[in-house]
Amino acid sequence: MCRKKGTPGPFPGQNLMHDSPTIDVRKLRIGLHVHLDLGWMEHPFPLNNFRISTEQQLETLRGLGLQRVRISPQRSDSTTLQSLVGEGVLSAEAAGVEAPAAAAADAAAPPVAVVETPEAAERRLRREALLAEQACAAQAERHYSEAGRVLRRSFEVASSQPQAAREQTEAQVNGFLDKVLGAQEMAIRLLNEGAGDRGSMHAINVTVISLLLGKQMELSKSEMFDLGTGAMLHDIGKIELPDRVRWLDPLSPSVSSHERQFYQEHVSHGVTLGRKMTLSPGALLVLAQHHEYADGTGFPLKLGADRMSAAAKIVALVNRYDNLCNPATPANALTPHEALALMYGQMKAKFDSAVFGAFVKMMGVYPPGSVVQLTDDRYGMVISVNSARPLKPCVLVHEPKQPRNEAVPLNLETTPTLGIRRSLKPQHLPRATLDYLSPRPRVCYFFERARETGAVDSQGSA
Repeated sequence: MCRKKGTPGPFPGQNLMHDSPTIDVRKLRIGLHVHLDLGWMEHPFPLNNFRISTEQQLETLRGLGLQRVRISPQRSDSTTLQSLVGEGVLSAEAAGVEAPAAAAADAAAPPVAVVETPEAAERRLRREALLAEQACAAQAERHYSEAGRVLRRSFEVASSQPQAAREQTEAQVNGFLDKVLGAQEMAIRLLNEGAGDRGSMHAINVTVISLLLGKQMELSKSEMFDLGTGAMLHDIGKIELPDRVRWLDPLSPSVSSHERQFYQEHVSHGVTLGRKMTLSPGALLVLAQHHEYADGTGFPLKLGADRMSAAAKIVALVNRYDNLCNPATPANALTPHEALALMYGQMKAKFDSAVFGAFVKMMGVYPPGSVVQLTDDRYGMVISVNSARPLKPCVLVHEPKQPRNEAVPLNLETTPTLGIRRSLKPQHLPRATLDYLSPRPRVCYFFERARETGAVDSQGSA
């Protein structure tokens, strides 16, 4: 943008494109209303603009890699703006406030120390932890819903616009890989069931867990891309089936041999569609082999482990796990812990031993969604597991004196004296606990950054 000679330029720190001031991210303060010019997958906040209210939000903003951040003076705290003007961070005109007449004198005056009582510090830490938890939950659910929308669009146009379907899917997978392949440790997070719909939930669950497992097994980036694409589209052949067959449980004894054979044809339909979409050979193998088993008892070709691709071995395992947790008939659903125990006790031969070992190690004994009793006899529900250190998950604990919407998950990694004693079926919980924890009849998973130390402990303090 050009301006005539002599025309005043923007105030220091002001952004002409947005006509609002920006400041150094290191100068951000509580009370400022900020605008993040980032994509929705590039930050953990539920909104792109908000007023900073906690030190934890400041730390998160400073960790985003930005140099400057836009602010809205009209929606910011006036005292905070005056302070920034007094320090020379903003001009009075840019901040929309009058220049303080006694700025120099105020700057020379010694700061007044504010002593925080232990009770106040505990309340502040709990409030900050709660806000951080709510922001993480909102971000994950928003990303999950968006992934579902992309997947539904891809399925809708797969037959008529196969290239558009491929491009949409691959863009989604690349977004997932940006998260999974980052330097930070990732966790598997349990979401509210309402975050997804029946049609897309299974595909996203399988993709999320498969990519984390692929990272655990140190697949290359190109292998991860094929794995993610194949996992996202592994059931695309079902769009060629009528609803009565699409949603049946092929393992149910009430399913006829004809219906079972009809259902199994979704594999060949999927490969045909995948070829029309010009998917990579690695992704096509996932579509072709996601129902094969290592012991040769799968379908359609009864291949065995030696003839399956590495990505297909992963998706075949994760697909079976999610179908146990989220079967076509909800009454047959297993808790994540029960599903893992069943696979370990009765199905281990069906899966590649290296893949199954990595899966158990990554998910931990109590995957997200498991209902548990802690060693201090309290009940809880696992909501997040660090895929690199799964033995100490984050647990939502039933605290009768704490409202459910104000509950802060307990990070067992920061409470070494506390652990999980056993898993339970939801129906075995006391009624008040069942109402409080509200275990999901269907399990939805997504990524989140692994939680750091400093979470609220078992008694509600840091």
